[in-house]
Amino acid sequence: MRTYLLLFVVLISLSITVQSQQVTINDYNRAVQLMWPNLVNKKVFNVNTIPYWFTDSSGMAWVIQDPQAKTFYKLQWNQTPEPLFNHQQMAKLLYDSLKIKASPNDLPINLVSIQNANNAIIAIANKNYHINFSNYSLVRPASSSRNPIELISPDGKWIAFVNNYNLFVKSAVSGETKQLTNNGKKGLEYALPYGWSDIIEGENGDRPQRLQLRWSPDSKWFQTYLVDLTKAQKMYLLDWSVDTLFKPKLLSYYRASPGDTDLVYYTPVFVEIETGKIIQRDLAKNTHTFPTNYEWSKQPGMIYEMNRKRGFQEQQINLINLKNNSERRLYTETSKTNIDNFNIDILEDWGQAIITSEKDGWKQLYLLNLATASIKPLTNGQYYVNSIFIQQASRIIFFLASGKEVGRNPYHQNLYRIGLDGKAPVLLTSDDANHDIWLSPNGKYFLDNSSTHQQPSTTVLRSSLDGKLLQAISKANVDALLQMGYTYPEEFVTKGRDGITPIYAVIHKPSNFDPAKKYPVIDQTYTGPHTNMFPRNFSSSLSRSNQALAELGFVVVTIDGMGTAGRSKSFQAVSYKNMGQNLLDHRIAINAMAQKYAWMDITRVGIFGHSAGGYDAGHAVLAYPDFYKVAVASSADHDFRMEKDWWPEMYMGWPVDSSYHFASNITMASNLKGKLLITHGGIDENVNPSATFKLAEALIKADKEFDMLILPSQRHGYTGIYNDYFTKKKWNYFVEHLLHQQPIWDFKWR
Repeated sequence: MRTYLLLFVVLISLSITVQSQQVTINDYNRAVQLMWPNLVNKKVFNVNTIPYWFTDSSGMAWVIQDPQAKTFYKLQWNQTPEPLFNHQQMAKLLYDSLKIKASPNDLPINLVSIQNANNAIIAIANKNYHINFSNYSLVRPASSSRNPIELISPDGKWIAFVNNYNLFVKSAVSGETKQLTNNGKKGLEYALPYGWSDIIEGENGDRPQRLQLRWSPDSKWFQTYLVDLTKAQKMYLLDWSVDTLFKPKLLSYYRASPGDTDLVYYTPVFVEIETGKIIQRDLAKNTHTFPTNYEWSKQPGMIYEMNRKRGFQEQQINLINLKNNSERRLYTETSKTNIDNFNIDILEDWGQAIITSEKDGWKQLYLLNLATASIKPLTNGQYYVNSIFIQQASRIIFFLASGKEVGRNPYHQNLYRIGLDGKAPVLLTSDDANHDIWLSPNGKYFLDNSSTHQQPSTTVLRSSLDGKLLQAISKANVDALLQMGYTYPEEFVTKGRDGITPIYAVIHKPSNFDPAKKYPVIDQTYTGPHTNMFPRNFSSSLSRSNQALAELGFVVVTIDGMGTAGRSKSFQAVSYKNMGQNLLDHRIAINAMAQKYAWMDITRVGIFGHSAGGYDAGHAVLAYPDFYKVAVASSADHDFRMEKDWWPEMYMGWPVDSSYHFASNITMASNLKGKLLITHGGIDENVNPSATFKLAEALIKADKEFDMLILPSQRHGYTGIYNDYFTKKKWNYFVEHLLHQQPIWDFKWR
């Protein structure tokens, strides 16, 4: 008995020794090698082969990369693939013309566009050149000197422009100029839209100017907006990172928060050139984040209006008759939650419009009769239409949909074609995988990139008539990746919070995985309702670099719970006014994983995310402090009341109510028990840093220990050395506080 007891103690001691083994520089080096920038075209090749269709519809070109060479190919229809050009001759041309030394196997050029087998636009050192492959001549295209605040009419007779905030039109024939408006002034400005990322420098700096104006096809009218900034509120930033300044630079931009009424407003304006008549459509006045949109009809003086009401619960489509200033309602859609994923394609030659809508519970296609305003389903089923491609001449619609094929992963998409005859859609990609598609402009061919998170990419050319395989194009080369010990992430399916609905996840394990060990779990999260995170194709399973983090001794999981996009409307609506509960299915899934896999240690669960994922990460350790122990929350919208207006109003509702308060991380600061690192870019105009600072203030007031990192020069996405620095901080935060090991700082990224 004593011998057995001694053996048991020794085994336990050995087990503990193995599990607490120090993270080494070799672990970090292995992690670095698995970062996406160190993989793509270095250890993995041809993961995302894209086509360059000849503009004359005679063929296509593409690039094949392998460990030995980068080769440009072309395929002219009904012929066999061959090099697009002589690579040695191209290397000589680069040196003779530009004094650029390059190997024929690694030419520093990128394709921009290709007219035919002999003529193309290529990019060299960030400059575009026209090249003729028959005689290897290289010419810089003439630069455009068009005034950014003027636009010529389709018939070439008129030039519309803005001067001193007012509208003018000039005859391109006589040069005669006519002023159309005289009430424009600074802050009340015609045709000068406020861009999403337009930054104003200094106290009273000017904003960037550009023209927003649409000519009618017959050149008799144009449509624009009166942009009202007179009462609009700004958000502010301080740029502390300018090397030549010894004081911070003040930056500002017009951006409303949810519920604000002091916004930039767009009022639609229509101008008749011959008479100078102006119609101002006050009923369609809307905010600059979602202005009322227009598309000209081929009928003279007629224009289609797409008006989405604030709050995203009503969508209208109207046909406006400008000659008598009347309107005809073509379509109205309302929702008790929100109208997301709505789109319309107007096809006057068909007498129809194609509407993409979730009005019946799934994202489907509908035909709207433009004459009668009647609507009927074009597709019908429990699946999700991701995107459509319309071939007007052949009256064929191609669409990518996920979840249509029974028994398959609901996030994997396939390509279908459908006519207007009421027949069922025709499946064009039959194999059980995800298909990323590029349709040729003439609609006769498509490039099919087929893959899953466990199946590297295969790219082929197919006929768009029946999906027939016409030509193999490329196959991903992952030999070097597998030689590193890489294993494909595992798919995991369990039931969501309702006990019925399947939710999907993937699990990344370290390449030196030992099932006898216990591994801490890290949840990589982004539950923003407008998207989903399941890596449906091979490149997305690698590009997020979760495998790199796993190499440090973690199990990294990605979960799509209820409340996210890509499934039914009811699946997504779970998060409406309820985003504080978005992690409920994550905890359910992680617990289910641990029941199946003894090597998952859910007494040590961490989480990280960026933007809406950063909100998740912060929320996790504040709302569920006994489950999530360590969090890294980057560039997060910690309180949706401090966000840009449209996103929370879409998913948390408008007007603003108490649901915003209960979802706020800031109101939960006193709940913190574990470790929290909050980071933000100092000049992030997408998600203003104010909420991160406000959370820090709340944590200090609650006497909570936390960590904070501000990257002064960074916007919403971190780039270059700053992203490397943040990634190092993130990795080491988990190594120290979740793995309970000594982190290593001095390792090389490349």
